[in-house]
Amino acid sequence: MSAVFTGIDFSGTGKQLGYGHVVHSDNVHDGSVIPVPVAHLSSGPGPVVLLVAGTHGDEYEGQILLHELVRTIDPADLTGTLMIVPAANSAAVRAGTRVSPIDAGNLNRSYPGDARGGPTDQVANLISSGLLPRADFVIDLHSGGSNSTYLPSSFTYRGPDEAGWAAKLKAVRSLGLPYAMVVAPLLEPGSLSSAGDLAGIPTISTELSGAGTVDRRTLATMRTGMGGLLRSLGVLAPEDGTPELDPDDPVWLELVSDSPVTSTAVGLFEPLVDLGDQVAAGAPVAQVHFIDELDRDPLTLTARVDGMVAIMRRPTLVSAGTHLMYIAPLLDIDTV
Repeated sequence: MSAVFTGIDFSGTGKQLGYGHVVHSDNVHDGSVIPVPVAHLSSGPGPVVLLVAGTHGDEYEGQILLHELVRTIDPADLTGTLMIVPAANSAAVRAGTRVSPIDAGNLNRSYPGDARGGPTDQVANLISSGLLPRADFVIDLHSGGSNSTYLPSSFTYRGPDEAGWAAKLKAVRSLGLPYAMVVAPLLEPGSLSSAGDLAGIPTISTELSGAGTVDRRTLATMRTGMGGLLRSLGVLAPEDGTPELDPDDPVWLELVSDSPVTSTAVGLFEPLVDLGDQVAAGAPVAQVHFIDELDRDPLTLTARVDGMVAIMRRPTLVSAGTHLMYIAPLLDIDTV
């Protein structure tokens, strides 16, 4: 069983709006299709770029940006094709939740998916078998969601080879976000970034603030940066009479195994530092206040590495095992 799309002729030009089919039988969805909205904007031969958002339903900056691109880009201004999926895990998007309310599936842990599996596996299969093989480059837009806030950054897996890594670095610089986080190769085997790397298709991701809301400044930066990136990829024609900007190099950061600061208790999380602060290993960065032990001093947690506070937990109530923040060492990208 292959990926099925309605309203999209992948050989066609112009603007086509359609959807991918997810078929599932339960008390609500029996006898119906759960649609995954897809837009295909094309001027004909040229580079093909796949843009995905809404992998997690409570991550909003990317969703808004891709909806805007669908509405505002004239295919005549393209020199190739954009395939746009603004609400990949559409059930989670409609529910405003990280994972699907139908099968509790996390789409970014489900690739390559299964055409005969549950709804989330079917979405992963739609993208990995129906869209990814047609693409020359993939941009996967994420935010921190309801549970965390990130420095506005690109989020890039190392590798998979010299050419792919060079293409990723060029794209990150063209995007122009203020921070760039680098992580281990194939960090999450079921992610779209890993699926792209395994298919030999350069893929970068983003982490655009978060906290279950929309950061206006980050969204404005992305509106500018996405145009620069698409022109750099050769799929969007240069603007007449407008000189191309050369964005400043981002602050390069690396997430490592010692980056998380993890609570060992249930309680109320009090940060002692702010997102973007630089801290030293051993410095106190968080406290957890015990709810029932009224005479007990709070648990104090320290950084395990020198670096910058790159990710911050948002809900104050935490459990043992909750990552309260991540400290990312600064990275000299020229030595990587």
